[in-house]
Amino acid sequence: MDRLSPLDAAFLEIEDEDPSSSLAIASVAIAEGPAPGQDEFIAAVLARLAGIPRSRQKVRTVPFDLGPPAWVDDPAFDPPAHFGRVALPTPHDESALNDLVALLMSERLERDRPLWEFWVIEGLPDGRWAILTKVHHALADGLAATRLQTVLFGDAPADTRPVAAAADPGAAGLVLEAVGSLLSSPWHQARLVAREMLHPNRLARRVNDAARGLAAMTSALLPVSPTPLTGPLGRDRRYSTASVPLADVQTVARTFGVTVNDVLLAAVTGGFRELLLQRGETPAADSVRSLVPVSVRTGTALDNEVSLLLPLLPVELADPAQRLVRVHRRLGTLKAAKEADAGALLTATAAHEPFAPVAWAIRAAAHLPQRNIVTVTTNVRGPAEPMSALGRRIVRIHPYVPIALRVRIGVAMLSYAGEVTFGITADADTVPDTDVLAKAIERDFPALLAAAR
Repeated sequence: MDRLSPLDAAFLEIEDEDPSSSLAIASVAIAEGPAPGQDEFIAAVLARLAGIPRSRQKVRTVPFDLGPPAWVDDPAFDPPAHFGRVALPTPHDESALNDLVALLMSERLERDRPLWEFWVIEGLPDGRWAILTKVHHALADGLAATRLQTVLFGDAPADTRPVAAAADPGAAGLVLEAVGSLLSSPWHQARLVAREMLHPNRLARRVNDAARGLAAMTSALLPVSPTPLTGPLGRDRRYSTASVPLADVQTVARTFGVTVNDVLLAAVTGGFRELLLQRGETPAADSVRSLVPVSVRTGTALDNEVSLLLPLLPVELADPAQRLVRVHRRLGTLKAAKEADAGALLTATAAHEPFAPVAWAIRAAAHLPQRNIVTVTTNVRGPAEPMSALGRRIVRIHPYVPIALRVRIGVAMLSYAGEVTFGITADADTVPDTDVLAKAIERDFPALLAAAR
């Protein structure tokens, strides 16, 4: 039976415990016109999804948390119900598109059917149209969702590996399977330990790396300086976008000897600094800690295979070049300290533990007033070559990252066809000024290019 990992299930648990959250990730692909008819669009997408079994499966929970939820075939699967179509309201510009995306993303995906939707958005400027691809975070992480885009709009074949859940086993079947898993779990763990003991050097290295990583993560337990960027969330969202040429990002990265991700995160840091200044706040060294997802993906299936880094962003520095150097050093320190390895170990360990205490811990944590993380900043490398939808070229893709657990603002970054786009999600009631952050991000790159030259 194909079960959700603890990380996959955590996104469902958090959504259940946080009534203000809708934990779906998304992308907004803007294509040249004219828009296809709805029947034509649905047929084209379903033909591509045919090779992905998960697109026809829903989540089935286990009574009393005796085991993790499972993916099971939906006997009432109704493909057209997963597609919507809407016209962009006046004034038909980018701001109207962002407002519409925020509205559509604030609505939760229905749990009694497969966790995805597609929306055709008509009426964009210059005769263009857009495709909103909405997928629950329990189904895929950012990299998996990007690979889904290449399946839908590129030449890559779908992942056609078989999925074990060929039919809905019902609650009784899930309970029996979960009990069997619990009984075999100690033996399974003993086998894993024995296998590692045959390679003592490897075991010692993994233990040492995990210990170092856990020590590095303890610093993230310290609360950040209070700012209006964290606190309770409402149901409504605000969404803004920014974009920069990928060539400019790469030029800065080469000149300073840093990574593209370092450059992007430094620009986001500048945006947060400006946002705090505009609100009359003093950007302190401990004002903004970000959760930075790190891929540990080894396969191609739809799921979540990520760990994390938890750096403080140097919003206290006014000079963009100094911010870049500091971001590079902090990420390098956390990587050397194996912080991501510790996160991966925690999720891997949870996969071999009884599900009930794991689920209870997640639910309890969802109610704690966390004051450690201010934002999530995620960067995914998208397709380098232009893609198309039904013969229409996709000219730009904007990413969307959800927010929850008192994190009022999140930033997703995606490279596609020579451009990097930023999608900024925020709580509409408490952070309505996301355009300030978006414009500040775009302004940081000319300054970084000048410093590079």
